[in-house]
Amino acid sequence: MLKADGQAHAARTMWNLLHAWWQMMPKEKRTLANADAAIRQAREDIDFLAVLPAQAAQAVLKTYFQAWKNCWDGRADAPNLKSRLRTVMSVDIPQGRDLNIVRVHRRWGMANIPKMGRVRFRWTKDLPVGKRADAENRITGARLIKDALGWHIAFRIQALEAKPAPHQGPEAGIDVGITVPLALSDGKTYEHGEWLTGKEKAKLLSLEQRAAQRKQHRKPGKHASRRLRRTYDQIAGLRAKAKRRALDWQHRTTTAIARTYGTVVVEALTITNMVRSARGTIEEPGKNVAQKSGLNRSISGEAWGRTVTMLAYKTAKHGGTLHKVPAPGTSRRCSACGHTTPGSRESQAVFVCKNPDCGWSGNADHNAARNVLHLYRTGLALIPAAGRAVVRRAKRVKPATAR
Repeated sequence: MLKADGQAHAARTMWNLLHAWWQMMPKEKRTLANADAAIRQAREDIDFLAVLPAQAAQAVLKTYFQAWKNCWDGRADAPNLKSRLRTVMSVDIPQGRDLNIVRVHRRWGMANIPKMGRVRFRWTKDLPVGKRADAENRITGARLIKDALGWHIAFRIQALEAKPAPHQGPEAGIDVGITVPLALSDGKTYEHGEWLTGKEKAKLLSLEQRAAQRKQHRKPGKHASRRLRRTYDQIAGLRAKAKRRALDWQHRTTTAIARTYGTVVVEALTITNMVRSARGTIEEPGKNVAQKSGLNRSISGEAWGRTVTMLAYKTAKHGGTLHKVPAPGTSRRCSACGHTTPGSRESQAVFVCKNPDCGWSGNADHNAARNVLHLYRTGLALIPAAGRAVVRRAKRVKPATAR
């Protein structure tokens, strides 16, 4: 897929040229027409930009202008230059009629990619092609995306879906954790094993050690050798495999929860604060830095924020709602008597209420999930419905960086 690599690099370069043009132009000349003229001139002056189809170049232009609109509306930060190493390589195919998708057999299909020709892809989901396509259910475009496991194609599908009826299922509070990833207020838990097998873990450790040894022989300022880059690619492939398995578990779990429960309540966690380093400063060094570092890796590996994002749109799709409640105290409060008594949580899994009038005991995660649901029932929900917690600026207020 060398042609796809070339188009992806051309698309990234086009974005960077647009950003430089935007910063150079006066405010009154930053129009879509002027940017389109600049793109056409760049494609004539710079040879390697010609490998990018004209429709894909127009898609880069529209995406860049949309990025500024998102910034002005307060939904995102201002767009910036795209790095060669840290940017996901992708190419947009905005017109679905150019794809000419044909299903070869049960597992594989063929699509026509502009300036690449016919490309085979794995058929993992039914697509509205041929007689199945109509004005209300059709493919409107696609996007090529590259990760550590290779190139993938994602199709954009326009479909007419009826508005879901209100979900009549029960309410459920969810407590997220590390030992038990998801614990529900009704006692149900969702757990998973390791994302990599024992052999894969051993191979990953061996590759990381090999990369560290080869990196020692690289002179400062010099590019990595082919052997070192090959080792880096193998490490990235194993990590991408682990991430894909984690995504699969999250999708299956959140789909099951959204189908079962009509109201889902989670904690409003500030994960960025939870994974801060405990290293401290020279004047005030931190304590238990290694233990905190391991905890941070475990929290990041569970990807709680991604789980909540999936629950948000899946509950809405099934007619349910997602709510967030304040997180402090949910693991220390007794869900039976409502008191918070020091020492009640005896271990990670055991909760024994120290209130002399109560004495309730049970699973600590189950107790926290019941507290989460109790906060919602008492009217302490922070974010009603299945929406994003985004602080929006007024439309008339624009950030200084965009002027």
